[in-house]
Amino acid sequence: MTPRNDLRQKVLKASLALIEEGGLDRLSMREVARKAGVSHQAPYHHFGDREAILAAIATEGFAKLKQEMDRALEKIAPQRNGAIEAIAGAYVDFALRHPGHFQVMFRSDAVPIEKYPEALKNADAAFGALVEVIDKSFAGEPPEARRNLAFGCWAFTHGLATLLLDGPLARRTGASKAQQNQIAARVIRTFGAYWNRGEASSARKGRLRHSGSP
Repeated sequence: MTPRNDLRQKVLKASLALIEEGGLDRLSMREVARKAGVSHQAPYHHFGDREAILAAIATEGFAKLKQEMDRALEKIAPQRNGAIEAIAGAYVDFALRHPGHFQVMFRSDAVPIEKYPEALKNADAAFGALVEVIDKSFAGEPPEARRNLAFGCWAFTHGLATLLLDGPLARRTGASKAQQNQIAARVIRTFGAYWNRGEASSARKGRLRHSGSP
């Protein structure tokens, strides 16, 4: 790694640490420089302002999320059974292991993603992985229904991750932070069982339509 790239990584690592410690409000160019142990002007060598740092974090975060969802799906290939549970589990696991990235990625007030093509491309690719799973799992449903199912699955999974990270769900269950993954796994298994019923019903519809039966 060149000194220039090393500085960039130091700035991003320091920024993520600040976000995890105190949220987005903690982040400023001066605080980042202090945390990274560099001069106050050093972060500007790579990032024009605070938003540029956040955009880089979001870009990296969406790429990591897509990689982790792909890996989760590879583990269950080729049968693809439980694909929805796998991708939901990977999403929540990513959020719990990368809370700094997760806080930034979906904050359009902090990162207007349309201004950053690479971040937008990575975000679309991550969502596309979910859409592909839904399309294959519910092939018997019309396109609009499959799209709404993808939105519903995303909303459920993102909500679960957020409730775990912010604390309300752990408080309701009386679980410790170390037990977050266990809570997530139980909730996703229950959720997946109901989705699998719908998936089986959709598959039956698809076979009936293909055979021409009423």
